[in-house]
Order: sequence, then structure tokens, then C-alpha cells
Amino acid sequence: MKRGSLTFVPSGGLANRMRAIASAYALTQRVGSSLDIVWFQDWGMQAAFTDIFQLTVQLPIREATLRDKLLYDRARRKNLYLTKLPQLLLFDHRIKEQMVTPLKRQGLDFEAWAHGHRCYMSCYQVFGSFPDSLYGELFRPVKEVMQKVDGFRGQFSAHTIGLHIRRTDNVESIAKSPTQLFIDKVKEEIESHQDTRLFLATDDEGVKKEFRQQFGQRVITPAATATRSNVEGIRGGLVDMYTLAATQKIYGSAGSSFSPMAASVGGTELEIICTS
Repeated sequence: MKRGSLTFVPSGGLANRMRAIASAYALTQRVGSSLDIVWFQDWGMQAAFTDIFQLTVQLPIREATLRDKLLYDRARRKNLYLTKLPQLLLFDHRIKEQMVTPLKRQGLDFEAWAHGHRCYMSCYQVFGSFPDSLYGELFRPVKEVMQKVDGFRGQFSAHTIGLHIRRTDNVESIAKSPTQLFIDKVKEEIESHQDTRLFLATDDEGVKKEFRQQFGQRVITPAATATRSNVEGIRGGLVDMYTLAATQKIYGSAGSSFSPMAASVGGTELEIICTS
């Protein structure tokens, strides 16, 4: 049997790309295929991989070139679906991101799909299984990120919890994870641990203000407004993730992959705050 190959295009935001890349890496390790990860910048990720993570020998990843955009970019309205034809010609098997969830539900054997074949896949989610420790092996934030994480950790008490309160465009988080439920959880933590401090990661400045009014000096939170529109904003998100990962427990929002990723990175207990 010839050795297979997987050309892989991670999509979505930071956490989505991390879990998709780890899934692809684990798959190719199991089936003995080569892996070529092509990193495209778009509205959900306005940064190069090397702007946020260090390159390692273990992870074969590269920035998309003009040739990659013509051949390997996700086929979508933005590029008039022109990449679909070359992908069908170049690869034995092809999975686009919209197909992953249905294929998982149907019980697709991804290893059989990949083994010995030339494959293409775009994805923003987990498929297959691997230990959480793989995230630490594959992803090493750049020095500037870890310096800021260390700065926040220096403000921790012996009992510091993490809160990820997702707002802006996440309808599910807004509807199912209201701010008051997080406030109630913090009060419970303070009743149990008088030295409780909280690291607050949120994309809503109003939430920051409300928590500062409620809990004063107990609150640790970035001064900058959260954004995904530039490199500093993406780095800020990574700082939030790795700082949350260092807390004793994370309280996260429904419908967001960010706090589960932080919990996986740090091996941290996670509770999703949800009305139902």
C-alpha cells in the first residue's frame, strides 16, 4: 500500500483551528500519512501562524501562497468555488468543512478514508480522538504572549478561578449564559474561599465594568478591548486562553469552543454556565 498524504486547511477562529489541527495530526500519525497544513488568513484569523505560535519540527505548517489560494483554499462564494475542480483532480478523497459533522454522525471511519490515499480536508472541529496533552506538544505560544500570561499569573491568589463570558456575535452564549449566572458563581466561590480572585476573559467591555463594580480588586482582566481584526487582538485572545488554562477552575459560556480549549490546554476543570 502506498503512503497516503493529507493536505489540511484549518478554518475558523483560534480554538477551532487548534482542535482541527490536533485532530489532523493525530489522524496522520495513526495511519502513517504525510501531513501538509496550509494556514490561510481570513476574517476569523487575521494573523499568521508565526505571529502567535512558534514553529516546531513536529508540526508541518506553512502560510498560504498565491498557488495555495488557487488550489487549496476552501471552495466558497468568495472565490466563486473555483478551487473545487483542481481539488477533485488532485486528490482521491476530499472533505470540506460543512461535511465533517454529518460524516461524524454517519460514523465515517476517518482512518480508512485517509489510509493510503491522497486526501484534502478543510475543518474547524475535532474528529477522531487524541489526548489533551497533544495541544501542549503542538502549540507553543510566542514569547510575547507567554510574558503577558506570566504577568497575569503573578496576580493570582491561592484560589483563582477563570471566567469566559462570550458576547458580541455569539447568540447562544448571550441567550443561554447570562451574566448574572456568572456573578452568582463568583459569589459562591467567595463564600467558600475568601481569597478568591477571578480572571475574566470577555469580548464585552460592559461585562468588565459590571464585574469591577461587583468584585473590585478581585478582578483580573486585560485592559485592551477584545478583537479578532489584527495580530495584537489574536495574541490577546491567546493570552486569555493560556491564562484561563492556569486557573483552578474555568466557568465558560454555552456555544463557545474557547473555554473548552483552555480547559484542554491546562488540564483544568470546566463548568459551562447555562440556563438549561
